[in-house]
Amino acid sequence: MGSWALAWERLRGHCMISKTPLLTLALVYAAISFGSPSAQADTSVVVSVRDQQLTIVKDGTRLATFPVSTSKFGLGDRPRSYGTPLGTMQIAEKIGNGAPIGSVFKHRQRTGEILRPNAPGRDPIVTRILWLRGLESKNSQAYARNIYIHGTAEERKIGRPASYGCIRMRSKDVVRVFDSVPVGTRVEVINAPLRNALREIVGETRTDGRAG
Repeated sequence: MGSWALAWERLRGHCMISKTPLLTLALVYAAISFGSPSAQADTSVVVSVRDQQLTIVKDGTRLATFPVSTSKFGLGDRPRSYGTPLGTMQIAEKIGNGAPIGSVFKHRQRTGEILRPNAPGRDPIVTRILWLRGLESKNSQAYARNIYIHGTAEERKIGRPASYGCIRMRSKDVVRVFDSVPVGTRVEVINAPLRNALREIVGETRTDGRAG
């Protein structure tokens, strides 16, 4: 079994006894770090449903934070529930590289239309798509349900729950995320304050870096 696989098995064992999503998040970050000799360059994404914010984390440091919009139907992964799934996922595919800001997508294909933000009466997916795949039983339907991080034409609603399950962003922000994270990047969606989650990650990173 490879080092990453061993780390993941260690994570699963810890999660079975963990009672808090914040500890689970720290362990996720540790598992990712253990698996690569270039761990200092690893990047992850954390989404706080509580705060309606997404942050990019590298080496335990917050690189950038953006407002988002998660589901107006609440949390969950049941098909046709329109809920936003919680837990550990990864970016399975990135779609829309180089497309102009405001480019409209239907079934993940560009239609050729370009919309300005808050175009009246319009609510399509625009600009970029990062398609998520669930890594836990509680989010195993995410890929089949087409759960994305994506740009939205309804930018005025960013900062409060308004989506149909996806994680919506302003076009200029989703471009920055798209360009900052590769396919395979871990995405942790939590129903907890972002600052607490990041404190756990930073604490875990500093502990791992101490001399024996």
